[in-house]
Amino acid sequence: MSDTRALEVLQRVFGYESFRGEQQAIVQQVIDGGDALVLMPTGGGKSLCYQVPALVRPGTGIVVSPLIALMQDQVDALTELGVRAAFLNSTQDWNATREVEQAFLAGELDLLYVAPERLVTDRCLSLLERGRIALFAIDEAHCVSQWGHDFRPEYLQLSMLHEQWPDVPRIALTATATDVTRTEIAQRLALDDARHFIASFDRPNIRYRIVEKNDVRRQLLDFLRTEHAGDAGVVYCLSRSRVEDTAAYLSAQGISALPYHAGLPAPVRAANQSRFLREDGIVMVATIAFGMGIDKPDVRFVAHIDLPKSVEGYYQETGRAGRDGLPANAWLAYGLQDVVQQRRMIDDSPGDDAFRRRLGAQLDAMLGLCETVECRRQRLLAYFGQRITPCGNCDTCLEPPQAWDGTVAAQKVLSAVYRLWKERGQRYGAGHIIDILRGKKNERTAQHGHETLSVFGVGADLSDTAWRSVLRQLLAQGLLTVDTEGYGTLALTEGSRAVLKGERTLMLRRESERAAARNRAATPRSKPAVADLPAEAQALFESLRAWRGDVARNHGVPAYVIFHDATLREIALARPESLEDLGHVSGVGARKLEAYGDDILECVAQAA
Repeated sequence: MSDTRALEVLQRVFGYESFRGEQQAIVQQVIDGGDALVLMPTGGGKSLCYQVPALVRPGTGIVVSPLIALMQDQVDALTELGVRAAFLNSTQDWNATREVEQAFLAGELDLLYVAPERLVTDRCLSLLERGRIALFAIDEAHCVSQWGHDFRPEYLQLSMLHEQWPDVPRIALTATATDVTRTEIAQRLALDDARHFIASFDRPNIRYRIVEKNDVRRQLLDFLRTEHAGDAGVVYCLSRSRVEDTAAYLSAQGISALPYHAGLPAPVRAANQSRFLREDGIVMVATIAFGMGIDKPDVRFVAHIDLPKSVEGYYQETGRAGRDGLPANAWLAYGLQDVVQQRRMIDDSPGDDAFRRRLGAQLDAMLGLCETVECRRQRLLAYFGQRITPCGNCDTCLEPPQAWDGTVAAQKVLSAVYRLWKERGQRYGAGHIIDILRGKKNERTAQHGHETLSVFGVGADLSDTAWRSVLRQLLAQGLLTVDTEGYGTLALTEGSRAVLKGERTLMLRRESERAAARNRAATPRSKPAVADLPAEAQALFESLRAWRGDVARNHGVPAYVIFHDATLREIALARPESLEDLGHVSGVGARKLEAYGDDILECVAQAA
């Protein structure tokens, strides 16, 4: 039976007229005392699924979150809404900790955020025993998966919540989980009787685009200048040194870029993250150490200049773009060396054969996404078990690549690798193989006598770029492998034989001429965020953003804590003339209407 209290809280506190998707069913499940496992994409409204029940049920909602650096902003955002919220983590001194503990015991908190490391201590468990708990919310629940890239060992201890508080409902939430990961979460958190809620993984406002690497720093700079000048975004790199080099390069080109990786001093990381959250137009260049749970709604792009290790990681990282529902870009530059490097990393990784096979399967799925000639979003969502029709908002839909019969080209490559090994006992990397195929006479081909090979010059009909694409796809399909003992040289695999003998036809991917030309010389595109506003609404929107910025600075919080861009856009379009009108705008709850309503109406009147 539906509980009207939940809808009343949603409207009065959060300023939303109705629940979205399965939010209402999830909220009701928890209010009624049941457990829930929730898979919902970033920006889909996961937080409301535990915040609303915590405000309806008696007691304090305990939120287990690994995001220590973000707890302050999360609490600030709730406080702005009039919610009594606090956190316990290692950043607090003794006095602050004691004040929070006393508020909890006195029943003066609606929500208490706790780091997992703090939760499992005897002191914290004793504290919770003495208070009244409304629910346990386990955020970023995929951290319990030992196969995942965000594994946190403390999460393995969280099954004890059910043992110690069997009558308190638990809700585990994540934006990233395959069927295997979901089963692992349920088992490790003892959520045996929990209802599973699986929302659509689709983020239709994100445009996915994957380009071939060709001077990737220049490509990245072109992408930022032509499509995202002045926008906030994240650039992901594989290594710490690449993060620092890329941030320095972008800064030298006049872009406000900051580095973030686990090797930086903690105060530097904290300061850089704070600037990214609180200032407009900052580009964060980071390893995957950055971003989990980032609440910044106006991230207009996520760029990868190195190949992600898995589809799950890629989906989670790209999902940090466009949380406000406005258009955003997910841009990935990917090349032959990425495949070679990732294969070597897997072969060199510690762990048993099963572990390496798992890593290999994850990489194969990522390579399949990169090399597909079909809709990228179809391929991406199929990984999570979801089927959709072609999206019309990815590069393969907008500029379809060509599929061509690459069997003969593949035979030439494989034959060159075979003859070098069979006749000379030698193995070489991709660049030298391409020189041999194209018949390039240089010091190295002459020195090793490779100009006498029967395969020398048989591939003069294809360019260096085309051959790199062929080699990349052969590596992606497991028809070539990387010999780690030979410093990244290429070797045949079991699958090579069928292609060499003509027993297998090989269809390969080739970019459309239009896409290839665009990647060589980027052309400006319209900015996706607010360009669709009428001129008069655009002026009011900018005025409201300036007002919001002043308020946020005075309060010492990020601008989006005051209002999201999406709310300001709606105000700019609706031009409310009274507090009652303003109260009907999505995202304007009772507390914010009281605190800011008159100021907003004044902005609207001045813009008239």
